[in-house]
Amino acid sequence: MLSRERVIAVINHQKPDRIPVYGWVSANLTEPITKAFGSVEAFEDRYEFDFAHLFGGPSCFSNDELKQARQARGGSLTPKDILQIPMCDPHKSEDYQNIIDAIRHHKHERGRFVYVQTPGIFEALNGGFGIEEHLCHLAEFEDDLHLVYKRQAEWNRDFANNCIDLGVDMVHVSDDWGAQHGLMFSPKTWWSLIYPYHKITCDLVKSRKTFVSVHSDGNVNAVVDGIIKLGYDVVHPWQESAGMSLQQYKENFMSHFTVMGGLDVQTTIGFGKLDFLRSEIQRVMGMFAEGGLLLCTTHFVQPHCTIEELTLAFDLIQELRTI
Repeated sequence: MLSRERVIAVINHQKPDRIPVYGWVSANLTEPITKAFGSVEAFEDRYEFDFAHLFGGPSCFSNDELKQARQARGGSLTPKDILQIPMCDPHKSEDYQNIIDAIRHHKHERGRFVYVQTPGIFEALNGGFGIEEHLCHLAEFEDDLHLVYKRQAEWNRDFANNCIDLGVDMVHVSDDWGAQHGLMFSPKTWWSLIYPYHKITCDLVKSRKTFVSVHSDGNVNAVVDGIIKLGYDVVHPWQESAGMSLQQYKENFMSHFTVMGGLDVQTTIGFGKLDFLRSEIQRVMGMFAEGGLLLCTTHFVQPHCTIEELTLAFDLIQELRTI
């Protein structure tokens, strides 16, 4: 199988010839990776990454306009305030050049499966409100938030549609809902205020015959049924360090969606516990040798991870995936 075929097979609940592999390594480790391998791209080639996470495109709001609005209103914004701030144009073709370049490099030149990060609902608006204020607004301004979220969802839909036109294989919706032991808000709030506006993007992506994935850190066990109902094909990261058991996923949910994850940056990689790191990689890859996992870090590998430990991890992954 080629890389892209391998990833698609796993998402379609088929057995791959080997576990597809990727890692969020560049955000914090570009300098040591470049020193050791020449470039991040050389590292990705060395370990035969099968898929790629693309960033870019237009911003939802102008940071300058948000800053000016906060200053004018004493430092905090209500949902009605946000509705007075125009969103950026999601159709400016020049804003997509970095995505176009990344698709060319990863998909057309390397044969990888490519997915693009797009905004969710809650996370996307934390930049405007601030997360603490936003959590308060969920209780205080539900009616107004429906208007804010609907506008955000329609912008997200247009952004996703443009990315599909450019040739991405999957739209990746980033929307942190989870804390360490559960949601940051009630499941009732999720169903009322989050679900309907994720559905706008999911319905569009599915109508375009494109895969759709969701990212949320933390424990989202309480709304897995909603994730399934929305039709998400892939869930990232299914964080075991927050009580999201991969065994539970394998037994109960693997027929509904595919997990992207398995290498936990909160507990496993980057802590100098090399025997534990080896055993965790062996455990996870052993569980999903027949499919069901896109092996990936659960988030960006943190800067305290040494290049020696990063190399050890991906050397072992490379060895095990070819057995």
